[in-house]
Amino acid sequence: MNIGLMDIVGRLSYNCDIMFRVIDIRVENGKKTVILYGEDFRLAADAPYEDLVRMDAVKVQRLTEECRSLEEQSFRLFRQDVDLLLQKQEYEVTEGYSKSKSYFQMPGRVLHLDGDSNYLKKCLTLYEKVGVPVYGIHCNEREMSSKIGGLIETYRPDILVVTGHDAYSKSKGEPGDINAYRHSWHFGQTVKEARKKVPHLDQLVIFAGACQSHFESLIQAGANFASSPSRVNIHALDPVYIVSKISFTPFMERINVWDVLRNTLTGDKGLGGIETKGVLRTGMPFNKKY
Repeated sequence: MNIGLMDIVGRLSYNCDIMFRVIDIRVENGKKTVILYGEDFRLAADAPYEDLVRMDAVKVQRLTEECRSLEEQSFRLFRQDVDLLLQKQEYEVTEGYSKSKSYFQMPGRVLHLDGDSNYLKKCLTLYEKVGVPVYGIHCNEREMSSKIGGLIETYRPDILVVTGHDAYSKSKGEPGDINAYRHSWHFGQTVKEARKKVPHLDQLVIFAGACQSHFESLIQAGANFASSPSRVNIHALDPVYIVSKISFTPFMERINVWDVLRNTLTGDKGLGGIETKGVLRTGMPFNKKY
């Protein structure tokens, strides 16, 4: 069976547990190596051509339906959290609903840099569904650090997402060795450059990382939230749930880390962070005439 670019494949050595897209096929010394990107997980991988099999339509549909079901469940729980946050804010603004006051709310603005254009589209769709103002930029992971300074000056975000693809390789070093990761070093450099522009952790909230990323180095670089504490895969939409919760939390409130992680698809094995303030601001009056 011939395998071509953009085919959906599985790795036989892993029992085809994850759907991958074929991004590139390279030939060295007569051997074919295939570059793969996870279809639903932010994982990049290399695989021998002979280890791959094109997934049949039935299995693709089954895995897709399972993933969509988890996404819908996560979204419902997240939506409940956001609604409670907004109801609480409305209660406080109207002094326990005792006074009728017109007001408006300004959720935190997000700048989302993504190394995968398909994932970026999925994330932007979810941001829009939730109601988070966002600027999405597709950017190769290796180029993010050189571009982030200008992007921050242009868009002046409250929240920054630095994500794409990553992977840990045992053959390249121990889990503590940053050189054993595909893009963790690039994510870390991007965070450091962002912190040169906005040093304060509560003036620019940063999420950084992808599947199996070097969590500790990203936090040390200046990220508020990052992946992956247990070096596991994270879902493509996990960054959206984290930063959306921050976007809708009032700036006078501290965010409990577990409250942010609990409704993600990956949980605390794949995501972690530090205590952070929200960025939602409420103003008044709201003039409906304009």
